[in-house]
Amino acid sequence: MTGNRDRGALALELAVLAPALLLVLAFLVAASRVTLARGAVQAAARDAARQASIARDAGAAQAAAYSAAVTTLASEHLDCVPQVSVDAAGLDVPAGQPSTVTATVVCTLPLSVAALPGIPGHVTETASFTSPVDPWRGRQP
Repeated sequence: MTGNRDRGALALELAVLAPALLLVLAFLVAASRVTLARGAVQAAARDAARQASIARDAGAAQAAAYSAAVTTLASEHLDCVPQVSVDAAGLDVPAGQPSTVTATVVCTLPLSVAALPGIPGHVTETASFTSPVDPWRGRQP
């Protein structure tokens, strides 16, 4: 008769544990998606800095950096309008001296895009990257 008393116990245990397991799974998916978004913003900063470092003046560096960041974020399927700032002081260094250009990309994403659909709120991802300027490349006078 002891077999009849245990009947349905496994189903009850599963009914109790299933929501907790689904919550852990949802958290892992959300954390993975936020990590992918962070990686996309870092890639955008890297590409922006690289494009800015081959420009000849600060205005062209800013335009090239913004264009590169938008293109990279779009290729990563991240729907955000980035704020791109470029420290292009390295472009004013005389030829023959080492210098760098730094690009910073800021992207604010709804959590429903970055994590899981239906989650309210926003997450802001910021990334910076510094790229060397070729010391022997000609500069605009």
